[in-house]
Amino acid sequence: MKRKIITIDEALCNGCGACVTACAEGALRIVDGKARLVREQYCDGFGDCVGECPTGALKIVEAEAAEYDEAATRRHVAQSGGAAAVRAFDAAASRHEPREHTARPGGCPGMAVRDFPEGRRPASAVAGHAGLPPQVNASELRQWPVQMHLVPPGAPFFKGRELVIMSTCAPLASADMHWRFLRGRSVVVGCPKLDRTEGYVEKLASILSEPSIPRVLVVRMEVPCCGKLTNLVQEAVRNTGRGDLSMDEVIVSLEGNVTQGHGG
Repeated sequence: MKRKIITIDEALCNGCGACVTACAEGALRIVDGKARLVREQYCDGFGDCVGECPTGALKIVEAEAAEYDEAATRRHVAQSGGAAAVRAFDAAASRHEPREHTARPGGCPGMAVRDFPEGRRPASAVAGHAGLPPQVNASELRQWPVQMHLVPPGAPFFKGRELVIMSTCAPLASADMHWRFLRGRSVVVGCPKLDRTEGYVEKLASILSEPSIPRVLVVRMEVPCCGKLTNLVQEAVRNTGRGDLSMDEVIVSLEGNVTQGHGG
């Protein structure tokens, strides 16, 4: 049958094992330093493992595969992990029940890829900001997810748009981040100091290898630790081998002012 199931890019897999821990069905195992699917029947196609992969090696795809066997999977979990693993499996199974309102391409609801239309939320819909100009009031976010660990390379919202790679603090420092930097662009958010950044270069290079992305814009804070974000992106751009991809950097002060670069 054709259904949603996990696929693993061995070239991107670093064998960290985060996906194995995240899979309540016990469908994954590290073999010879790489993540492997134990049996197709054990993968329910929901994709809890995808968001835990730091390199973007895991994806949920539509493919010919054996039907998911919940009873057999539960027995497998009991044999390999005991009572605690069964409890985790049962909890995951209840979360994974499909619901009509959830746009679910095969992953937890928080990771479901969304591409919002322009003008999805008018300025008047944002409460409590009557004193701000309309362009500051409105949300310019046109996608979900946005966190570096969660965005899947190849997502449709990356195609044909400039990409903003923004530090997590920048949107809090300046109220005009949306209309100044996000309009018409896709975005990825991360913190180079607090995130587990292993695999960020590989993931960003995979995203930026999309030939329709014309430009990447780094928006970061002026503090020294934030400079690592620019370094990661620079390395990723080099790894794409693209000579047509331009890169710019914008530095935001602690007061919210742009001290270097611009968003145009």
